[in-house]
Amino acid sequence: MTRLAVPEFGSVATGFGRAVVAGLLAVALLAARRERLPERRHWLGLTLVTVGVVFGFPVFTSLALKTVPATHAAVVVGLLPAASAVAAVLLARERPRPAFWLVCALGFLAVLGFGAVIGAGHLGLGDLYLLLAVLLGALGYAEGGRLARTLDGWRVVSWALVLGLPAALSVLLLTPLPAHVPSLPAWLAFLYISVFSMFLGFFAWYRGLALGGIAHAGQAQLIQPALTLGWAALLLGEHLTFPTLMAALLIIACAALSRLTR
Repeated sequence: MTRLAVPEFGSVATGFGRAVVAGLLAVALLAARRERLPERRHWLGLTLVTVGVVFGFPVFTSLALKTVPATHAAVVVGLLPAASAVAAVLLARERPRPAFWLVCALGFLAVLGFGAVIGAGHLGLGDLYLLLAVLLGALGYAEGGRLARTLDGWRVVSWALVLGLPAALSVLLLTPLPAHVPSLPAWLAFLYISVFSMFLGFFAWYRGLALGGIAHAGQAQLIQPALTLGWAALLLGEHLTFPTLMAALLIIACAALSRLTR
């Protein structure tokens, strides 16, 4: 969906615009429920979530997808589960078993092999943006999962979006308008990443991280590259090869194995 929106809206407008739409939805939800401000001890963590998943991951993936196909991005973003596991150890004090780290390493190697299959081994500016997105996304996932244990996932993402709304709105207002009116598919893609990827999806995601453990539950994202490849082929017409599909199955197998190490 991001790959559909970026060519017509621009990478900056897509990255920050989705935060504005999701932030306004968060304001409406919190106001409707008459939610009180979080306790002072939660604000630093919410700031990290804002930096990681409100700005970092969406903005850098939007910048990357201006120059690389979605299948390419799917490979590099496949490193996110391993990065999230490390962030969980550093921020959430989780201590997975050695067997978990072995499976995590297998998944990491599978992603690297996946990259070799479709030619992602050559690092360009788009790859740098994606790596920054992975690092910041892992930070936001780990800290958000930790906060969700006490605040609930929907509150975490809602307050993080509200915290980032003034900055996102300021950048969006300073961004030049698209040269042409975006098409209907571009608008639908933009609305999807704003409402679902940026807002509602995190309700379930942070809840899952809080219940299953950040390091363990986060390994479900090893399936994301394969899903992204499928959608990229169906919606964008990007080419898939047999070796790529086999590598995707290997990554899914690693995700399944990680569930056996709990």
